[in-house]
Amino acid sequence: MNGRAASVPASREPTDVDQGLAVTLAERGWAYARSFLPDPLWKSLATELRTVQAGNKLRRAGIGSGEGHRLAEEIRGDWICWLDAAPRSPAQRQALARLERLRRACNRELQLGLFEFEGHFAVYPDGAHYRRHRDQPRDSDARVLSCVLYLNEDWRPEDGGALRLYLDEGEARYVDVLPEGGALVCFLSARFFHEVLPARRGRLSLTGWFRRRTD
Repeated sequence: MNGRAASVPASREPTDVDQGLAVTLAERGWAYARSFLPDPLWKSLATELRTVQAGNKLRRAGIGSGEGHRLAEEIRGDWICWLDAAPRSPAQRQALARLERLRRACNRELQLGLFEFEGHFAVYPDGAHYRRHRDQPRDSDARVLSCVLYLNEDWRPEDGGALRLYLDEGEARYVDVLPEGGALVCFLSARFFHEVLPARRGRLSLTGWFRRRTD
């Protein structure tokens, strides 16, 4: 793919990391923190996801919504398991509590009206990808802020699977974010096209969206 890759600087890290992420979101619409989750927490989530996978509780992800929902492996190759509204495990509760602090900071700084989080575990098998898209469906503007928490140990550039975030409407400028364990990348759902480049080993994440009220 032609394009000019920008660097991936971490968000400014003041005393309050969440405030720093919110400020960065206000400035450029996306933010990154390499150590958003502590090692014991993201590794517990990774173990939980592998257990879900081993129990055949993942389902192939599709595209579209409602009657337009369909499977399209040539576009999207991940397998997912939606999180319950009431998290079942201590690790999930801790991760969602961590995201809740970020939600409050973003609402203070950006006045986004973020109300709730919906999310799922995701596994990209070897060779899987997700072609260029936006996270906000055409028929709904409920999703406001996309968040991806990575759960991969010792990820290297040659393992592929980077999130490519396009910084404008075309493909000339982008950043590639490696899915390193504990890292968070978040961005305004309606603004940024993005894709997941083909992974060369199993790629794990907890992916979701902060939503606004729509009623």
